[in-house]
Amino acid sequence: MAQRVVVTLFDDIDGGEAAETVVFGLDGRSYEIDLNQANAEKLRSALAPYLEAGRKRSSRTGKAFTHTDLSPDPAAVRAWARSNRFEVPPRGRIPKRVYEAFAEAN
Repeated sequence: MAQRVVVTLFDDIDGGEAAETVVFGLDGRSYEIDLNQANAEKLRSALAPYLEAGRKRSSRTGKAFTHTDLSPDPAAVRAWARSNRFEVPPRGRIPKRVYEAFAEAN
């Protein structure tokens, strides 16, 4: 059986039919709004002076992961922990206390 799904966007400002979804950000938050062509143009015109004066940010979001120290091989830590009667899961995260004990012993 075939299905046909029709999605109709309504302008979030005036309730009429929308032509597009506009995505923008302010104060570290992202927003999206469905607008018809005229309202989308009004929004872009209102923001234009600020966009021209502003700086573009990197498209990366959130904190970047930085690994500052070299951690030992997890397989070696697991083997050491088992031989020293520490309980470690066969997969997944190794508890910090096991890493600390491994570091003290080596």
